[in-house]
Amino acid sequence: MKNKIVWVTGASSGIGEALVYLLNNKGAKLIISSRNREALYRVKQSCKNSIDVHVLPLDLEQTESLAEKTADALKIFGRIDILINCAGISQRALALDTNLNVAQKIMNINFWGPVAISGEIVPAMILAGGGHIVVVSSLVGKFGTRFRSAYSASKHALHGYFDSLRIETEGQNINTTIVCPGFIKTNLTFSALVADGSAQNKMDDAQQNGMLPDACALEILKAITAKKNEVYIGGKEKYAILIKRFFPGYFSKMIRKAKVV
Repeated sequence: MKNKIVWVTGASSGIGEALVYLLNNKGAKLIISSRNREALYRVKQSCKNSIDVHVLPLDLEQTESLAEKTADALKIFGRIDILINCAGISQRALALDTNLNVAQKIMNINFWGPVAISGEIVPAMILAGGGHIVVVSSLVGKFGTRFRSAYSASKHALHGYFDSLRIETEGQNINTTIVCPGFIKTNLTFSALVADGSAQNKMDDAQQNGMLPDACALEILKAITAKKNEVYIGGKEKYAILIKRFFPGYFSKMIRKAKVV
């Protein structure tokens, strides 16, 4: 990672923040983004080599602004070697209770935001000789579960889009890695949207007992270094992927009974 130019969205908290510290310690030059300018500067000041960290606030929901933001990011160091799409928002509401505008907000942030940024970055990477796109999805990007319909849909969409992008850029030295975390102890569930679009403002038990963000960030870095297509990160919950694949009937019964909040 030494002297690699890495742009991390969702860098003001959780997995994104942990990735910033890890990459900074490895010698990367960083562009860090989220909506929260003050939190980004806190992260920058907490880095060992803060001079190599540039703050670029943005709002993924404002997709019309992302082409300009991407142009700004490219001007900072002259190129971007690795883009890590880590920003996102979750959901804790039944599908039929969730307002349509809330579902659209989740889709805009989790899907259209990364698509808009990556669509601007990949051509620049190709011109520069190559690069690496990393997308943080979720285990529920591989299956649906209660209270996460729009969130799960947005993560499923990431897999469809970026699996296709990987194939289309195969001969142009562009790597694409999709990361599927399980239960990670972050504030994601605090900001998760309930049916009316307000924040849940509490942490789920599963997240409270989940993997620490630092450990998750280390696994993500290993996957980037190994240029993996896809990686599952977490505790025993990550084996749900294999159970669904090989025992779909049993999985259907298991997921209906699972405690998911």
